[in-house]
Amino acid sequence: MAPWWARSLRGRVTLIATAVAALVLIPVAIGGILTARALIAASVYNATRDTAERIAYEMRGGALPMGASIPLPDPSVDLIQIVGPDGRFLATSDAARNLPPLSDVRPTTENRVVNTTSCLPTECVHLSAVRVSMYSDSPIVYAGRSTPDALAGRTLEVIVLAEVALLIALAAWATWLVTGRALRPVATMRAELDAVHAGDLSHRVSQPPGDDEVAQLARAVNGTLARLERSAQQQRQFASDASHELRTPIAGLRAQLESAQLYPDDTDMEALVESALRDTDRLEAIITDLLLLARIGSRVDMAKERIDLADLVRQELAVRSDKIPVRVDLAEGVVVEGVRLQLARVLTNLLDNAQRHAEHTVRVTVSREVPREGPRDGHRDTPRDGHRDGGTAVLAVENDGMEIAVEDRERIFERFTRLDAARSRDAGGTGLGLAIARDVAMAHRGQICVEDFRGGARFVLRLPAV
Repeated sequence: MAPWWARSLRGRVTLIATAVAALVLIPVAIGGILTARALIAASVYNATRDTAERIAYEMRGGALPMGASIPLPDPSVDLIQIVGPDGRFLATSDAARNLPPLSDVRPTTENRVVNTTSCLPTECVHLSAVRVSMYSDSPIVYAGRSTPDALAGRTLEVIVLAEVALLIALAAWATWLVTGRALRPVATMRAELDAVHAGDLSHRVSQPPGDDEVAQLARAVNGTLARLERSAQQQRQFASDASHELRTPIAGLRAQLESAQLYPDDTDMEALVESALRDTDRLEAIITDLLLLARIGSRVDMAKERIDLADLVRQELAVRSDKIPVRVDLAEGVVVEGVRLQLARVLTNLLDNAQRHAEHTVRVTVSREVPREGPRDGHRDTPRDGHRDGGTAVLAVENDGMEIAVEDRERIFERFTRLDAARSRDAGGTGLGLAIARDVAMAHRGQICVEDFRGGARFVLRLPAV
């Protein structure tokens, strides 16, 4: 089982922040300790070297009497010894009088100043050794002081590492608090989402103020819940309408068959078969349309190709036998990318609808809407799919039948919706033609709508042109 921090985003973020703080602060602390020790040692050696150089200068000038107590130029450098070539003390400071030789290091003529450390029985010393002259029998001046506590022990390291540990702990604590505060709305949303169930999708999650990532997540979740709620309502309405539409021809078919069974001698078999076939055809048409609606936008019919809308219209009209002649106005070279069978079905449904409602005229037009040029460089936008934007392909089907009221222009694209005024003229339709057309348009990243058209109805399909 994974540890608690691996199961918790808050724990993982805190652990990562702590590790980053440690990776940054520990090397900085080590570097700081080494730098501080080097600076302290350099300061000590500067003082001891200056003292030794000054004593050597005074000795060369004869201003320093041998055997006397050496005065201290720098009170911090209190250990001074002048040693002859035979190792005898020529002079010492008061603090170094009873000490053994501070060091056995003897500078050479090439390197007349040497900085070194030496540990005596009682203490360790930082010192500088300087030759008084360049002769081989030159005395050596040793000037030193006790090693500072910061260099002699581990006090500096302990203090710095304790501060680093405190900073790392503070970073972990602050990250834990900040992450908990940032994730609190997420925990609230999780609890609210757990309360949502399929039977009631009306609940929404709490949306925190602001426009940060959590607020955007809350808006996205609420938008998804709203779409799910609408989809569930549409499915329930669709199931109710579909059951009603299927029940009517089934009930009629059953009634005719039961009547024929009860009164076989009074049954006109030819009329019965003809009526049963009509009901069966209607059932088959509804089921076919329902299956098509379920397949639109799925991977079943995703074999897309480039389609010239003018050619598509000509091919469709060539196989139709309409009671009202169809007039066309087709612009050449208007090409879209899509599923040919689905787009042909949209055209068929729009033509069927126009033929059922037209008085004398049905007209089909194909055109292209050119996109506006960009405000800066004049180039067209390039879509995400990599095709150069060719504008919008427009396929319009017009008829001179009854105009569609503005309040009904969206409702007619719902499934099993018929306008009351059209029921008497809409015999043979399944009520799914325009719903199929809308779903196909949406699956092809387009739209279909009803536009203003004096003296009739105008259905317009817009698709991205390539």
